[in-house]
Amino acid sequence: MKEVLDELLEAFESGKPAALATVVRTWRSAPRPAGASMLVTESGEAVGSISGGCVEGAVYELSGDVIKDGEVRYETYGISNDDAFAVGLTCGGILEVYVEQITHETWPELPALAASVRADEPVAVATVVRGPAHVGNHMVIWPDRREGDLGSQRLNDAVGDDVLGLLESGTTGFLHYGSDGERRGDELEIFVSSFAPKPRMFVFGAIDFAAAVAKVGKFLGYHVTVCDAREIFATKKRFPEADEVVIDWPHRWLETQQVDSRTVMCVLTHDPKFDVPVLLAALKTPAAYIGAMGSRRTHDDRVERLREAGATEADIERIKSPIGLDLGARTPEETAISIAAEIVQAHWGGTGRNLNTTEGAIHPGAAR
Repeated sequence: MKEVLDELLEAFESGKPAALATVVRTWRSAPRPAGASMLVTESGEAVGSISGGCVEGAVYELSGDVIKDGEVRYETYGISNDDAFAVGLTCGGILEVYVEQITHETWPELPALAASVRADEPVAVATVVRGPAHVGNHMVIWPDRREGDLGSQRLNDAVGDDVLGLLESGTTGFLHYGSDGERRGDELEIFVSSFAPKPRMFVFGAIDFAAAVAKVGKFLGYHVTVCDAREIFATKKRFPEADEVVIDWPHRWLETQQVDSRTVMCVLTHDPKFDVPVLLAALKTPAAYIGAMGSRRTHDDRVERLREAGATEADIERIKSPIGLDLGARTPEETAISIAAEIVQAHWGGTGRNLNTTEGAIHPGAAR
């Protein structure tokens, strides 16, 4: 929904019905993840994508029906047995798509949800997409409040509590309940779209490589902070892509930050007086990725210093150094791509090999 938010609000405020198609579940090599959306307006305009083009035409027609009659639709699209170029996914994946009408009556909570998404505040929306009752009902959940009604107070309370865990990690997916919110039941399928604040990238060391890493970090969707104790180097002019440029000793600044399991850290100083203290601080956090620049010789020296400072072997195993995947990178920009590739690999669990040398699903964990 986030990718079509502006157009969605424009259609909502016009008072004319529109249809929102959302990918709610995928299998195998589906081209778009759960949460991807396409908006179709009453005038026939389509914005966004749910499959990269494979089934957009069919969903567009379905959305037109939803605009006309207001009835929600839940459809499954997979590869055609007879013709791989018929309506279906030529990649062999499977998508489940939920299509709903968007009006003031069907989703009065939409403006409040949109305001929080635009402000980068944590918020989630729970929608009953399948079941014997309440289909189409929404509830918007914030860490401290909620709006909307899924059908009963018991169901509202159960979903409101359970969504907080998904919201904390920014997870989108399904919850199942009985028709009145019983946690042991599965008659109702509740799709939860979570909109968490951007994950954070900390880049330590105001060097030319840091500028390239900051740029690719922004491209990947991170909130990027560059931190260095040297005021002459840590300037916004040198790092225009960074959201923040901090002048402070990296370890001292890091100890004041909230770090979660989505945070990534790139230590690019390769100077013991900077990188050993900041790595020790980083290893105390649940960060998803900790990478450190330097040659193998530099890293061997760094490891000995870390051991002397009390780091365990498990701690040292968490550090990706030399940083990045082996792409043969030379320039700062190429090195940034190498680092970004390693971050993506760490997140999704890929092999780092050429895809034409692997077998099975292209997207790790896609068969769920």
